[in-house]
Amino acid sequence: MVTLSSWLATPASKAVFLALVLWGLPSVAVAQSASPVNDPAAIAAQEADGYLLGPGDRLRIDFFSVPEFTGDYQILPNGTVNLPQVGAVAIQGQTLKQASQIIAARYDSVLQRPVITLSLVAARPVTIAIAGEVNRPGSYALAPNEAGIPRLTRIIQLAEGITQAADLRQVKIRRPRPGSPGVDDLLTVNLWDLISAGNLRQDLPLRDGDSIFIPAMTTVNLEDARQLASATIAPRGDRPMKIAIVGEVNRPGPYTITAVQTTPNNPASSQVPSVTRAIQLAGGITQLADIRNIRVRRLTKTGTEQVIPIDFWQLLKSGDLRQDLPLQDGDTVEIATAKVLSDKEATELAAASFSPEKIGVNVVGEVEKAGTVAIPPNTPLNQALLAAGGFNRRAYRRSVTLVRLNLNGTVSKREIAIDLAQGVNEQTNPPLRANDTIIVKRSGISAISDTVGTVLSPFTGVFGLFRLLGL
Repeated sequence: MVTLSSWLATPASKAVFLALVLWGLPSVAVAQSASPVNDPAAIAAQEADGYLLGPGDRLRIDFFSVPEFTGDYQILPNGTVNLPQVGAVAIQGQTLKQASQIIAARYDSVLQRPVITLSLVAARPVTIAIAGEVNRPGSYALAPNEAGIPRLTRIIQLAEGITQAADLRQVKIRRPRPGSPGVDDLLTVNLWDLISAGNLRQDLPLRDGDSIFIPAMTTVNLEDARQLASATIAPRGDRPMKIAIVGEVNRPGPYTITAVQTTPNNPASSQVPSVTRAIQLAGGITQLADIRNIRVRRLTKTGTEQVIPIDFWQLLKSGDLRQDLPLQDGDTVEIATAKVLSDKEATELAAASFSPEKIGVNVVGEVEKAGTVAIPPNTPLNQALLAAGGFNRRAYRRSVTLVRLNLNGTVSKREIAIDLAQGVNEQTNPPLRANDTIIVKRSGISAISDTVGTVLSPFTGVFGLFRLLGL
């Protein structure tokens, strides 16, 4: 059996083999002399079309039939590789194929027919800058063991995700043009197409020196906002954030808010805090809240402000979850004061999850425990009377007076007939609102006896003295 090495022992065989190589069989030369490449980043970089060499890359350069020149070489900080007999060869910004041609041209005067094969043994660290609507803008360097060909989403994740103000349809990438110092190419990427339709082509491979800018949206789409908050390039939901809530809530002010994990001990299951969560943290809305007119004020990274209108009445009536906007650090939630609110709307609003769990109602007059009682929203009048201990022996039990502060600033007062056997209804057992006042009057007999007692009070002391003296 004739082996390749024995066949190549004669000059004639060598010439034939060299001719075959030059006529289209370069793979034989690679198989003859290439060393294995085990670095995953180097393999990924080699397979990617258009990888540009730069300082720090380590190369395997094979010279066919010249083993003394073959070996590993590193590209120097000035972008050159130092080779035997020819010295420094500039290959920065070139692909592997282009670099092999440049090196072969330099060896034309040294070797009769130079056949050069390049392979990437270890990729250099890749430095990429990112700015705009990300949580940690700046420059990021990926070590060779994690770099390979980094993609756009990977760099966004390193920057701790996008903000809720990000416009993913207009992501800009500024890329230095090879061989043209000071000249950049500007690429536009639609990452929304990746999130909404799974278009992986939008997850662009990046190159060393790329600069990424993610602009802010001019208008916020509520449907997009919920989808954006659940994307893998969004920040983790368990991160605490500082927000402010003002207007018609029971405890307005600044808050540090965190999401609740849907799966215990699994941070990845945390959902981004929403407007509902913020209102609950602030003690719920007041009875004066206009839930049709809620606004979220949000500052972008450029300093401009987004104002996002929200209609919680749509959330309450039709379950429109888009209205429950996911929040981000620095948001301010404003809840306006209502001008008109019907009794039916007030009842429905009091039962909402973003309303307080308890309301205060005043029960005064002839009850066992007069004062303010804490009851659940929409508690009927009869239950409030019972919570105050019920009528005492002096009470007039046929009716009570209900005093209510209306949203327009007026005060309404009406007499309500009492029937403790009645269910909830607006006529005899209405649901109560916060700060309602129930007045329980004295019975007629109690009023008369009180009057008589007042008239006779000067004489009671005298009668007592007579009894003491035995007269």
